[in-house]
Amino acid sequence: MRLPDFKVEQWMNVYENDAVYNLTDTCVSPLTFGELTAMDSEQSLSDLKLDYGTITGDVHLKKEILSLYQSGTIDNITLMQGCLQANESVIYTLLSPGDKVIVFEPGYQQFADLPRSIGCDVISLKLYEENGWQPDVNELEEAMKQKIRMIIVNQPANPTGVLFEKAYCEKMIELATKQGTYILSDEVYRGLADEASISDLYEKGISTSSLSKIFSLAGLRLGWIKGPQEVIDQINVRRDYSIISTGPLADRLACIALKNKEAILSRSRAIISANQKVIAAFLDAHPRFHLVMPKAGTVGFLGYDAEIDDTMLAEQLLKKEGVFFVPGSCFGSEKHLRLGFTCDCETMRTGLEKLNEFLENL
Repeated sequence: MRLPDFKVEQWMNVYENDAVYNLTDTCVSPLTFGELTAMDSEQSLSDLKLDYGTITGDVHLKKEILSLYQSGTIDNITLMQGCLQANESVIYTLLSPGDKVIVFEPGYQQFADLPRSIGCDVISLKLYEENGWQPDVNELEEAMKQKIRMIIVNQPANPTGVLFEKAYCEKMIELATKQGTYILSDEVYRGLADEASISDLYEKGISTSSLSKIFSLAGLRLGWIKGPQEVIDQINVRRDYSIISTGPLADRLACIALKNKEAILSRSRAIISANQKVIAAFLDAHPRFHLVMPKAGTVGFLGYDAEIDDTMLAEQLLKKEGVFFVPGSCFGSEKHLRLGFTCDCETMRTGLEKLNEFLENL
């Protein structure tokens, strides 16, 4: 198995620590250990046994995760160390060399390159900025004339932040049902609005998520998969080779977070909403920039009109002004910057103004 460099993750690894104004982070401003544990006054962590814990995940935690969905039982859920590993486990469990897989671009590189690494035939469908980053249903229908093993989506999406329109989702499920095609939906940004889960809409829908983005707890590395029980059973057999368990400490802390999910999500919504207002005012004042403002999630894809490619812009802007972005080229889309709505408003305001001044001075 050979994998290319993961462009967005490598970019973050190289440059993130130099940021003064980080405007590209997709995780809402993180909670501290003290803030999280203060939400639970009934239990102490001091008597927690640090063994492997329940191998496929603490039952109480699974019940809390299940509350995020409309259907299923705890047998439809297994835990993973983050959403990345959850996606990887689904892909490696269900796909084989020669399988055809549909993905969407611009999108997260993992969705295309992991299937390619095991010899799958990956079909990329375009998202059209002029249509609000929506795909074309005719292109989906054409692609589904072939035998498709899996469709991989990201709802809400990284980096565009958009949700597919309801009619498109309904057509995708209709076409998938005819073939028995799996739909894997990375829903790590889901939960801030009234977004449906593919695992509630479709019998072969598989949802993955984690506490990283909207729950502000990336450091827990706690993710999960929700899907058909026969799929979960297969994943649980394979996971013995790679994960064993998420461990009782992460499970206990995750349980505290989800028992207090309304307070955490209210905090996240407030941070994101405040930043969106700052961004909207910036766009009104500076027409060289454009953005399809997402209705959910934590990111958007900021386009700009200037004679400089996005990689050079991101590198020079960080070096000269300390403003950090991931360039759109990491997602296969030039002259865009991934913009996170997750920092404090003053950082957002200052960073955007420095971006505009930098382009004016070119």
